Amino acid sequence: MVTPTIVLSPLLVSTFMSLILPKGGCMIVDSTRKGKRFPDSMSKTIPIWTCVLNRAIAQFIRDFHMDDTSAPQLSEDSDWDCSLHLPLWVPLTEKASIEEHLEEWTEQLKASGADIASLSASLKKPLRPLWISQKTVIWLNEVPHHDSWDFTPIILVSASSSSNGVSQHNKTNSEFSWNYIPGAGDDEESWSRGLTPPLFWNHVYDLINSGPDVCNQKVADIVEKGRVRRVYRGESAPQIRVKSLSHEEPSLASDVSNIEVDTKSSEDSEISWLGSTNLAVGASQSATDAADVDCILNCDYESITVCLPSSEAYLHLPIVNSKFDRFSLLNNLPKAVSFAKFNLSQGKRLLVCCNDGEDISICVCLAILMSLFDEKGTFDDGKSFNTTHVTKWDMRRRLVFVCKFATNARPCRGNLRQVFNFLIGGKCILQPEEDG
Repeated sequence: MVTPTIVLSPLLVSTFMSLILPKGGCMIVDSTRKGKRFPDSMSKTIPIWTCVLNRAIAQFIRDFHMDDTSAPQLSEDSDWDCSLHLPLWVPLTEKASIEEHLEEWTEQLKASGADIASLSASLKKPLRPLWISQKTVIWLNEVPHHDSWDFTPIILVSASSSSNGVSQHNKTNSEFSWNYIPGAGDDEESWSRGLTPPLFWNHVYDLINSGPDVCNQKVADIVEKGRVRRVYRGESAPQIRVKSLSHEEPSLASDVSNIEVDTKSSEDSEISWLGSTNLAVGASQSATDAADVDCILNCDYESITVCLPSSEAYLHLPIVNSKFDRFSLLNNLPKAVSFAKFNLSQGKRLLVCCNDGEDISICVCLAILMSLFDEKGTFDDGKSFNTTHVTKWDMRRRLVFVCKFATNARPCRGNLRQVFNFLIGGKCILQPEEDG
């Protein structure tokens, strides 16, 4: 029997805090290869995580109230459900094997530095997964109101159909059709037509209501308006080139000269200060007018115009995602850490930014924290790094620290791997270049 494994994601607790708790639950949609109804992430990974989080919260509450006799105690037979809930198609032998590791994974979560205290204070009911597929039958008049449930629902919706080998390809009423391509979600540049997540959610109902016949033209209209808005704000806004649309599609407000530009669009994202480290992270569009910043490390591929005391306070490193260059981040980290060391050692406040403030800039901040700060988050010019053998566990704990402040952090695995290779390669403590 294969022993199940689980990777502790530092992003998970912050995701629960920012997304699930305010709404009392969430829906997660995914798909999988033909012949399967649910991906393994929904059958095992997410159920394991909900169980581990429930156990960690229960243990925290028991420990917190152990010496407080006036507080309500959480006993072993409490209504707080700590059991493992798996779908019926997972074999009982595999479930038993998973249950053997639950205590180990719970201790790992607690040791990672995850903010279990805030989670336990906010989560009123234990988490529990529910599964819905295309073959699920739901009688709406028999579904109780979610407030009456004794758990916080994590509804796992699979868009896949159990096709038994038949290709998952459907034709719509228009000229457009869809085809399931494994991994396409990780390559959004090939199909998103320039539509970013903020743009999508700002116009989600317009896009849905437009229907498949004019969807592409609607996307082009939204993307172009966003580009013109960025031009008016003096930001980099290259035109997006996509496959030509059918000549039969109607045009939607193609005259961009009449666009009303809101220079304070809700797309602007704020910067996040990482505790008392004098280190901040954010999107490059926020760097142009960021307050209380002494120097900027721009990791976006495009340069930006900033107002700083001197040219030495700005460094542009055009780093691209690991999907396009597996070594771009690794090759630029020595200069990034040297720039950070030079400025942080003088007590300056440094902003690290990238295109979205969620991936590359997060990884650069992680490398800086690991290289120049001790375990308590105090700048020590790299002294503790020089005497420490960095492990993936160390890096994971430091990433938890970053995610406590940058709640939108979404570093990809390829970029995190480059950070780890950089740290174990001993390239971190480079001296800043002398002025010629």
